[in-house]
Amino acid sequence: MGNFRDKLIRFMYGRYGVDQLYFASMIVCFILLVINSFFRSPIIGVIVWAILAWMIFRSLSKNIYKRRLENEKFLKVWSFVKSKWSIIKNNWSITNRRIKDIKTHRYRKCPHCKAVLRLPKKKGRHAVDCPRCHKEFRVRVWL
Repeated sequence: MGNFRDKLIRFMYGRYGVDQLYFASMIVCFILLVINSFFRSPIIGVIVWAILAWMIFRSLSKNIYKRRLENEKFLKVWSFVKSKWSIIKNNWSITNRRIKDIKTHRYRKCPHCKAVLRLPKKKGRHAVDCPRCHKEFRVRVWL
C-alpha cells in the first residue's frame, strides 16, 4: 500500500491538484447528474462529461500559475455572489420579523438619521424620540 502511495505522490509532484473551483465544479456536476436522472437529456450528459474532463485536466495540470489565476477569478465571483446572497438572506429575515410583528408593532424611519424604529401599534399621531440621534419627530399610524 505504501508503494502505491509513493508512486501517486511522485506522479502528483509539480501538478496543481484540487482547489475551491474543483469542489464547486464537483457540486455543479453532481447537481446536473441529479437533474439528468429525472430528465434523461443527452445535452446535460455531455455537459457533465465536459465538466469532469475539465476537472481532471485542471487537477493534473503542471501550469500552476494559470490554474491559480482561474481559482482567484472564481473566488472573486464567488465572494460577490456570497455577499449578495447574505444581503438577500439578511433582508429576508428582517422582512420575516416585520411580518410577525405586524399585529403589535409598526416600523418607521427616523427622518434625521434614517434609523429604522420599531414602534408599538397605536393608531393616531405620535411624537417619537429617536434613541439614536435623540431628535423628536411626528409619526402617524393608520392601521
